[in-house]
Amino acid sequence: MMIDRQILSTLSERLHEAPAVVLLGPRQVGKTTLALTLAERWPTGATYLDLERPADRLRLQDADAFLRAQGSKLIILDEIHRMPGLFDVLRGIIDERRRAGQRFGHFLLLGSASLDLMQQSSETLAGRVAYLDIGPIHALEWPATDLDTLWLRGGFPDSLLAASDAASLRWREDFVRSYLQRDVPMFAPRLPAETVGRLWTMLAHQQGALLQQSRLASGLGVSSPAVERYIDLLVDLQLVRRLRPWSGNVGKRLVKAPKVYVRDSGLVHALLGVGSLHGLAGHPVCGPSYEGYCIDNLMAAAHPQCTAYCYRTHAGAEIDLLIERAGQAWMAIEIKRSTAPTLSKGLDIACADLNIEQRYVVYPGTERFPMRYGTQAIGLVELMGVLAAG
Repeated sequence: MMIDRQILSTLSERLHEAPAVVLLGPRQVGKTTLALTLAERWPTGATYLDLERPADRLRLQDADAFLRAQGSKLIILDEIHRMPGLFDVLRGIIDERRRAGQRFGHFLLLGSASLDLMQQSSETLAGRVAYLDIGPIHALEWPATDLDTLWLRGGFPDSLLAASDAASLRWREDFVRSYLQRDVPMFAPRLPAETVGRLWTMLAHQQGALLQQSRLASGLGVSSPAVERYIDLLVDLQLVRRLRPWSGNVGKRLVKAPKVYVRDSGLVHALLGVGSLHGLAGHPVCGPSYEGYCIDNLMAAAHPQCTAYCYRTHAGAEIDLLIERAGQAWMAIEIKRSTAPTLSKGLDIACADLNIEQRYVVYPGTERFPMRYGTQAIGLVELMGVLAAG
């Protein structure tokens, strides 16, 4: 089964606007498939190189000569972080092509770690490069009648399209192991893989909880700054979301700790050994997992002007997901894994604090109906459409 990724049209647009585009996303999320699909359609042709393959690296021993020999083709460099020294070469080729009248569509660069790549590319390709993030498959790209499968298995294509739930779970367990063996040594060689693996499991157990670095550090037997570095790595690899607290001045004592989520719900379930919807329904992580799943889907669809926060006061007023637009608190979203959701007074108080009129409760149904406090119950897919419109 081929899944049409909505980001494909956006990627094509960016490549028609900028000389180079950096496509960032976790390993196995579908970057290569997307790039090869685009390559088949590119009007001037394309050359694809995987920098993890020795044969392709060998072709780049004289990178300047080889890349210039490709003429006006789009050049796709996969796992670009393997050869950071290429950026100086790319700059010269881009400038030469520009002088020849080719103003866009020179290079598509694929990578996993956003901070390193963005720093390297921005220092060398300033004014010549655009950035685009790709995440796992989301609810607008999957049949609306089968969203529970997307929630259970997560959005990594090989997991989602596996022949059975058991096969999907095995893929995700293997993914976790291969990530620890390959990506951690590559991006953070001083971090023991076992320690990061334990941290990842602890985060899955605390899905959607306030981040307590000192408690995690104590459990791991490391310092609090070390835990912060580990979480920074997982955030950078787009595997963990650190949902920042909203911090405006509302005359209330606000909880200033961020909430933390393993971004892909399928990885949460694999880390906790949950392999079926029946097992998930009776597991304590069911509610927090659904919350994280909805947040990641909503933000995948949200207009670029939208920024996500959590909101909580010491008095108990709380918003699961606060959307800020153009610098103003715009939308409050509560998330309930129930076909008959209920609301607490705390949501109304929080919305009154921030003067928010757009209030929604995301639940597993599709019908839209009014609730208390001016709030509307709404399905996930419909609210993703609202956020996409901005």
